[in-house]
Amino acid sequence: MNILVLDTIHGGGEIARRLISSGHTVDTVDIYRHAEGIDEAAALVRTYDCIIAPVHMDPDHPLLQRPGIPRITHHEAVGRILGRNAPRPMVEITGARGKTTTATALASLFEGAGVLHTSQGTVAYPGRALLWKRSITPASVIDAAAHAHDLGGWLIAEESLGVSGAGTVGVLTSGEDYPIAGGKRHALAEKKRLLSRCDAVVAAPGIAPWAGHVVSADTVASCAGDTCRYAGDGIEGSFANPLLHLDGYRTPLVTAAAAACCCGIDPAPLAGFRALEGRMSTHRTGEALIVDNANSGTNAATTIDAARYARILAPDRGIVLAIGLEAATVCEGFPEEAIREAVGRIGPVSVVLVGVTGAVGERLAAAGIPWEHCGTLQEARDRACARAGRESIVLSVKTWR
Repeated sequence: MNILVLDTIHGGGEIARRLISSGHTVDTVDIYRHAEGIDEAAALVRTYDCIIAPVHMDPDHPLLQRPGIPRITHHEAVGRILGRNAPRPMVEITGARGKTTTATALASLFEGAGVLHTSQGTVAYPGRALLWKRSITPASVIDAAAHAHDLGGWLIAEESLGVSGAGTVGVLTSGEDYPIAGGKRHALAEKKRLLSRCDAVVAAPGIAPWAGHVVSADTVASCAGDTCRYAGDGIEGSFANPLLHLDGYRTPLVTAAAAACCCGIDPAPLAGFRALEGRMSTHRTGEALIVDNANSGTNAATTIDAARYARILAPDRGIVLAIGLEAATVCEGFPEEAIREAVGRIGPVSVVLVGVTGAVGERLAAAGIPWEHCGTLQEARDRACARAGRESIVLSVKTWR
C-alpha cells in the first residue's frame, strides 16, 4: 500500500518505520515543525491508499480533506501493526487521569513475565527492571508489546487519548472530557470509540457502559472507608488499604480490582499496594511523617487531600507544608490563589514556599504562620525537615520528576 503518515513527532515516525519494514511505501509529513519528511504541498498532489493521522489533528486540515482516501488514527495503525503478534493478555489503559496508578496496581497482581508501560517508564516483570522511558503515544506501545511477546508474557500499557484496540481488555480510568482536534472533537468520545475495539472493557466507577461488552467498575467493586469489596467473574472477596481514603487512589484501585476480576485474577493483594513516588507516597524522617505529593499534577485539591491523609496516618500532629511551583516547566502552573486556598484550608503550623512571590508570604505572616522561601523541591524538603520535629510534612510542589 501507498500510505501517508502525518505528525512525526507524536509517534508517526515510528509508525512509518514499522510500515516500511512490512513492505509498504510510506510518506511522512511533519505537520508541526516541518523538519522532516515531505512538505504538505507535495503530499496534496500524491495518491495514497490510506492516510494515518493522530486523533488530536484538526479534521479540517487540507491533508485530511482529500475525498476517497480512507483515514485511520495512529492508535488504529498501531493495532494493525501489532495484529496477531500482540501479547496475551494485553490490557490497554486510557483516561484523563488515574492511568499510571491503575496500570501499576493491576501489574502488581499479574504473575510471571510481563511488561508494564506507563509514563513513569517501561518495566519488565517480575524483576521490575527498567527497559526505557518514553512517551505514552500509541506508537510507544509497539516496542513494549514486542518485548512482552518475546518474553511470552503479558502487557499492561498506558496510552494517551485512546487505545490501539489490540488489547484483550481495555480500561477507561476517567470520565472527564475536553476538546481536541482544534476543538472539533471530544476526547472522551474518541477514547470510548477506540476502547470498543478491545475484547472487553472496564470503565471507572460512575461511567455508564456505552456498549454491550463494557462493564462499569462499580458493578464489580465498591469502597467504604479503607475497604474495597469485589465480586465478578466468579471471584469474590475484599481488601483493606489506607490509600482508599484518598480520591486519587480510590478510583484507580477500585478500577484495577474490577479489571483484575475481568482478567480472572483475585485483587486481594492490593491490600499491600503502596503509593507511587510523588503521588501520596509516605516516608519517615526521624519522628516526622512525610507525605510526598510533589508531581506534575499537583494542585490545591491534591494538596488538601495530602494533608488530610497525613492527619489520618498521624493524628493530632501539626503540618509543615512545602508548597509551590518548581521552575516554570509545568504548563498549567500552580496559581498563587490556589496556593492561598490550600494553605487556608489546611491550617499548617509553618510553610515553605517554592517559586512564588512574597505576597503569599506576607499573607502568611499576617495570619501568624511562620514561613520561608526557597527555589527547589529538594531545598524545600530539607527546610521542611529542619522545621518539622515531630510534625508531619506535606510536600506539594508542582514539578516534573
